[in-house]
Formats: sequence, structure tokens, C-alpha cells
Amino acid sequence: MATPNPMQMTSDLSRRSLLMGAAAASAAQALGGQADAAPIPIIDTHIHLFDATRPQGAPYAGPGGDSPNVSLPPHYRKLAEPMGIVGAVKVEASPWVEDNLWALQVAQGDPMIVGVVGNLRPEQPEFKEYLNRYHRNPLFRGIRYGNLWGYDLAEQATNPVFIEGLKRLADADLVLDSANPNVNLLQAIIRVNDQVPELRIVVDHLPAMEPTAASRSAYNKVLSELKQRSNVFVKLSAVIHRVNGSVSTDLNSHRDRLDELMSVFGEDRVIFGSDWPNSDGVTSLDKIVKLVREYFASKPRRVAEKYFWRNSAKVYKWIHRAENQPTA
Repeated sequence: MATPNPMQMTSDLSRRSLLMGAAAASAAQALGGQADAAPIPIIDTHIHLFDATRPQGAPYAGPGGDSPNVSLPPHYRKLAEPMGIVGAVKVEASPWVEDNLWALQVAQGDPMIVGVVGNLRPEQPEFKEYLNRYHRNPLFRGIRYGNLWGYDLAEQATNPVFIEGLKRLADADLVLDSANPNVNLLQAIIRVNDQVPELRIVVDHLPAMEPTAASRSAYNKVLSELKQRSNVFVKLSAVIHRVNGSVSTDLNSHRDRLDELMSVFGEDRVIFGSDWPNSDGVTSLDKIVKLVREYFASKPRRVAEKYFWRNSAKVYKWIHRAENQPTA
């Protein structure tokens, strides 16, 4: 056996060190420097506020169990701020038209709330009046319409009055949020986008949609179509959800679904939302944030920033109300 050459061994070690250093630098570049950079601020685009102790009560008051029947900005702020969440968009939790005013008044009192998505019905004759009234408040950022409160977007997508109302919504530079997706709702969103292409549409909770074997083909087809619709965005919200009665907070249980939706919507059309406090029926806010942070930690920092706040600023055009809230 030949005697090892000390000079050659030193050279080989140096070469390996250089290669390992280059690989580490490449990995750091791929992460966009997230490990060393300041934490990315978060805008939560999907929280619910309600107060069932009001004289009139509230049509929705949490997921039940140990969940409180009062959900107000101070409750959310206490949980959210330690997670790096600096602002939130309140999404409707009531079909009562007067609760649009209640939500705006509550939001006005706390700069943590940077926007309100209300509840108005474009198919009704008073829609124009209500839209004009609530739109005067800059915190009013859009309306929600989908599989909730008995609304049927699939039916309304063929109603000329409804479509005219959505055109007014688009003219006001406001957003249409959907609710509780299924294949029919996603197909309806495509039909709405065909008729009002300038309207920004946000699909909520799509990671929680579990297509059956019978609906998988239709689901894949509608995702393929949505991939082409640049004005349709998705909240990667309700990522942690109940499947066959069980809940997993392990990223590996959700990675494939997130990868699939990222491949469809891309880095410019995905948005963070927690669904708090409805999410309390499944898991805690800190576990939701931890899981999506872990997922986006493997992506360039610019992609994580888009998901956690930049895309929401583009879509909702939420109102900057505090110094710790980011500006584009």
C-alpha cells in the first residue's frame, strides 16, 4: 500500500472545505438570508370578530367547546403579537347588514385591524346604496360571498343583476372573498372571472378542501383553469384541518397539498390567513404560524415575504395604521 502524501491530503481537505463552503453559501442564498435577516412581519388576512354578549347576540360566536363567545381585537392582539403578526383583516362573521357598521367601528378602535371584508349581497336592489355607504370608510376592503349563510355563488354567477353588482365592486377597487370551497364554488369563480375579469377574487381555505376520488378529476381540471387566472388569489389558510377525525400539526402531513397549490397559484397569488378564532376548534394560532413558517423557510425570502404580507397588500390594499406594519 502506498504511503499517504501529507501534502495531497491537505489539498484534498482544502478542496472539500471549499466545496462545502460553496454549498452552504448556495443554500443560504436559496433561503434568501432568512436565518440572519430580521423576522418577516405577518399580515393575517382572515380573522373573525364577534360579540355574542351584545343585546342582539351574534349569528356566529366561535367553533364551540372552550372557545369564547367574544372575539375582539385585544383578544387577538394578545395571541398574535408574540407570533410576529402586526396586522389583520377582519372577514365577515355575520349576514346581518348592520354588522358591517359594527365591524368597522370595532376595527377603527384598534390599529391592529388593517381592513374589513364585509357582507353585502350584490343581487339585492339596495346593494349599490350599501356599497357606497360602507366604501366611504377606507377600512372597508371588500365583501364575502360563497358557501355560507345559504348563499350560492354558482347560482348567482348566471344572474345579470349579481354580475352588475360585482362590476360595481371592481369599480370601487374592492375584493370578492369566497367562502368554504368545493368544486362547484371554484367553477363559479371561473365564470365570475370570465364576466368581471378586473375583479380581484380571493379563494379562502383551499388547503382544507379534501377532494373525493369521484371529484378528483374535476378538482384537477378546475385548478388547471385557475392557474391561468391572474386575478384569482388563494389563502393558504386552514392548512391544519381535521382529516378523518384527526388533526396533524406536522408539516409533512400537509407539504404535498401546499406544494400542489403553490405550483398552481405561484408565489404572487398566495396569502396568509389563520381563520382565528374558528381555527381554535382545530389547533392554536401559534401552531398555525409555526407550520407555515417552517414551510416557507425553505424558500427564498422574497417568496416568504409575498406570502406573509406583500401579496395581501397588493390584493386587499389594506390600510397601514401602525409603525410596525410593513409598507410595499
